Amino acid sequence: MAGRLLSIGECMVELMQAEGDLLRKGYAGDTFNTAYYARLFLPKDWSVDYLTAVGTDTVSGEMLAFIEKTGVGTSHIRRIEGRSPGLYMIHLKDGERSFSYWRSVSAAKTLADDANHLRAAIEASDIIVFSGITLAILAPAAVETLLSELRRAKAAGKLVVFDPNIRPRLWDDKSYMLETISAGARAASLVMPSFDDEATHFGDTDIAATIARYRGLGVENIVVKDGANGVTLSFGNAAPEFVASAKAEKIVDTTSAGDSFNGAFLARYAVDGDPIAAAGFAAATAASVIQHHGALVARDKLPFA
Repeated sequence: MAGRLLSIGECMVELMQAEGDLLRKGYAGDTFNTAYYARLFLPKDWSVDYLTAVGTDTVSGEMLAFIEKTGVGTSHIRRIEGRSPGLYMIHLKDGERSFSYWRSVSAAKTLADDANHLRAAIEASDIIVFSGITLAILAPAAVETLLSELRRAKAAGKLVVFDPNIRPRLWDDKSYMLETISAGARAASLVMPSFDDEATHFGDTDIAATIARYRGLGVENIVVKDGANGVTLSFGNAAPEFVASAKAEKIVDTTSAGDSFNGAFLARYAVDGDPIAAAGFAAATAASVIQHHGALVARDKLPFA
């Protein structure tokens, strides 16, 4: 059955390592990465769209052209005069990454400023995806605008998907960060946290504690990602299920491991409604992605797909 997936957040200019100590320009960001992988694996009768804001400058135009080339729709992307996309650089050491960011005038910070535009895009969609980074870049009033619309979508029976993706450097205050992440979870019907983030910032002692905390916030379905330790799923009233990670022969770049998992999971889950099978497919996707440089890996480099 055909449907529409909408991902909401920030796409940035990405600078990654290339040969000869050069840098290669790309475009990425957690919720855009998720949209990219969802588009790779969803049937053609599904649409995948991205909601953000960009500037009117040349780089913003190039970003829009790139997004369209991936097959992700851009009709919900507003263009803001005097703004530009954020930029980040990936630093790699033994396959693990760190980042430097430049996003002070990022247009994406205004993505929820037009409430009518936001509502129309959400109402036209069946699955809506957002993250803790989406919330972190917004002013408090814009956070409430977005969460209000997502709560409406959840109440209407839409699948609202939240990856907490906790990045402390994006938040000015830890208490506000934790409160806002929790509010994001309350607006969602499926939460996909990474256990190391939850343990570090919420103090969860084990995955069961993470599941219990999100259950307490009214989340019906939970997928806890734990890297090489696998994935634990808690859906509805069923007992939690464990899905092992897939083996990566060589870890080159872990950028987008979680995002690719999310996109692949949602693509399979949207079609057949089987979260266990979707998690297995998503684990294989993530294992393939981290064997290549950059956040977005072409489908022809994912031999299992």
